[in-house]
Amino acid sequence: MCVVLSFLYAVLALAIAPALARAEPALIAVAANFAEPAKALAARFMEETGHKLKISTGSTGQLYAQIANGAPFDVFLSADAERPRKLEENDLAVAGSRFTYAVGRLVLWSPGVDAAGGSFEAAFNGRPHRSIAIANPDLAPYGAAAREALRAKGLWNDVKGRLVFGQNIAQAHAMVATGNAEIGFVARSQLKNSGQKGAKWPVPAETHAPINQDAVLLTRARDNVAARDFVSFLKGDSAKKIIEDFGYASGDG
Repeated sequence: MCVVLSFLYAVLALAIAPALARAEPALIAVAANFAEPAKALAARFMEETGHKLKISTGSTGQLYAQIANGAPFDVFLSADAERPRKLEENDLAVAGSRFTYAVGRLVLWSPGVDAAGGSFEAAFNGRPHRSIAIANPDLAPYGAAAREALRAKGLWNDVKGRLVFGQNIAQAHAMVATGNAEIGFVARSQLKNSGQKGAKWPVPAETHAPINQDAVLLTRARDNVAARDFVSFLKGDSAKKIIEDFGYASGDG
């Protein structure tokens, strides 16, 4: 009788193991610029796998600091390549799991202007904007790219006294959208398919380092099935299509 019960328990355990694995959620740290695509990806991922994801957003610098201080994230979708690399070097991420999931583009945007023309630096010619929104360059890769582009065009010293800083690109976008800044540097993905009107000046990619956004599986999630499956999902065709639909180039995954 005991042998039979043991056998039945073993069969039951094998039967429920896949369901338990699917039930284990994963907590994803997502750079602010990628908040909306992350929601769409999480929904598609759940449809395809049954795994649930919890999304937490913030500036790349803030999220990196939280992870370094023990925050219980499983996967990090950064807005740069540097911080995921550092996490790997410090054994806080699984070696070899890092890859570029998206490449971002920067746009100068002003809702109060009907049409744009010429290069992005032309937006400043003869227009003494009182406030120019930018993500904090020391925390947010999009802010660092904006600063680099302004310096490349010789505009940094002229405009730096009028800059207003968001902690991340989402806050910089909000400043412009609400009229608290007349113009600002935002992610192209924030404007694509959004219906937001105004003038948009694409910032040439050659004026700043590529905004390669890397993902990495964090060490604590080495055995988290949902986290590992999500990293694999990001490299697939359905994820790449969603990423491109939001205005990014898909990465090398």
